[in-house]
Amino acid sequence: MKKFLVMTAALVALTSQGNAASIVNNDSEARTVVVTEGGSQQELSLAGGESAEFCPSGCFVSLSGERETLLGTEQVEISGGKMRVR
Repeated sequence: MKKFLVMTAALVALTSQGNAASIVNNDSEARTVVVTEGGSQQELSLAGGESAEFCPSGCFVSLSGERETLLGTEQVEISGGKMRVR
């Protein structure tokens, strides 16, 4: 399942034209965010220190009860189990 999610994130990053949100997990342990885009939900798992690009045309992202709306250009950082959007 993790490989599928990583491949999906990579495919989304490749098909976008540089307009995608990025996410980095600054924690040492793995974190999983729920991405809701176009009415479908997917889990994106990030190992400690891992980063990815996702959400090229807007989405909602959730982690531990926190939910943020993204336009597709933001930088999301996970630290201490919490998200911060820049």
